Amino acid sequence: MTTATIPADIGDETNARILAISEDRIAGFLEDPFAEIARLSGVEQDVVHARVRAMLSAGTIRRVRQTLMATNLAPGALVAWRIPEEKLEAAFEYFVHDDPFSGHVVIRSTDGATTGSGYRLWTTLKVPQGYSRTKHCSLVGARVGAEAFRVMPAKRLFALGVGHVRRKGMAPGSRSEEPGRVMDTNIVELSEREWRVLEPLKRELAVSEIGAMPWRARAEEAGVPYVEFLQVARGLAERGVIGRFSTFLEHVKPGADGTRVTRYNALFHWRVPPGREIEAGREVGRHHILTHAYWREGGAEFANVNMMAVAHGTDKQLVLEHKAAIDAHLEEAGIPVSYTNVFWGGRSEIKPSEIAPGAYVAWCTSIGVDSESLRASSDEEVGAA
Repeated sequence: MTTATIPADIGDETNARILAISEDRIAGFLEDPFAEIARLSGVEQDVVHARVRAMLSAGTIRRVRQTLMATNLAPGALVAWRIPEEKLEAAFEYFVHDDPFSGHVVIRSTDGATTGSGYRLWTTLKVPQGYSRTKHCSLVGARVGAEAFRVMPAKRLFALGVGHVRRKGMAPGSRSEEPGRVMDTNIVELSEREWRVLEPLKRELAVSEIGAMPWRARAEEAGVPYVEFLQVARGLAERGVIGRFSTFLEHVKPGADGTRVTRYNALFHWRVPPGREIEAGREVGRHHILTHAYWREGGAEFANVNMMAVAHGTDKQLVLEHKAAIDAHLEEAGIPVSYTNVFWGGRSEIKPSEIAPGAYVAWCTSIGVDSESLRASSDEEVGAA
């Protein structure tokens, strides 16, 4: 059977079984992640290889890669941009195509004029260690005509995992018995040898690389013996900088058969009392519908919210019901919410953010900027600009 004749839609029963595991259930680093997907899904390994190849070829899966805990490798932030409406689309294109350090690029809106609704463009940002988020934003903001921006680093994370197939049909209020775990964002410094392994490790796999022992060719590329490559990768996992091995679905655009994994992308905002952010985050992080939950400071631009989370769904009312269930749980837990809002995602593109220091220097050179001018100072203020 050729790849073209193998089912590649998410509605296929075998594909759904594979995706329920491969989206966000393979944690850490494994020498043969596809073998683990086969074991946990109950699908034979050669079938897993064939189905993932078919879905990647068809665009159902947009990328297959070993993810990193990039918040522990490079200073990151969620950035909200206020950009004149007539420049919004051009700015979107710039961040997608010309800024490799911006990842998720989303045009958002609210259901009415509210605090912060003038900030339509949202991006995630990673700058390599030693460089300044604020200086980077000032540089690219001038290029896209931004009137203002807000840099919001994550102080803690409480939920992180995609799993769109797994979340389909989930009932509002579905949550764990235990509070969400607290993940810190401390930066881990790597050696030259570790970067040498990490750079090829993190790059997405091509269709031809979907198979047993996918890291052999990457070890050759790095010029590192295979056993040593595995040792370094396992050591990075032990240090907490390796995320999960994942097949990322194309959940923004319709698939080849016209179906969508999700239609609505909602960014929830809450303001809870200062000092109770971690407690609130652990309660929010219980809820299975959330792909991300974190403590970020929105500042006056966003009514001083300090808790944010992301949920996806195919039905807007159902997404709102999920949020209402979280709101009710916070009230039951005795955590007052003095303000809340929802920012809905519209046009969006998702790409991995580059984090390698050498790549940053090369990018600066390509646009005629001295990378040293973008170095972070010890007292750098990240926040409003």
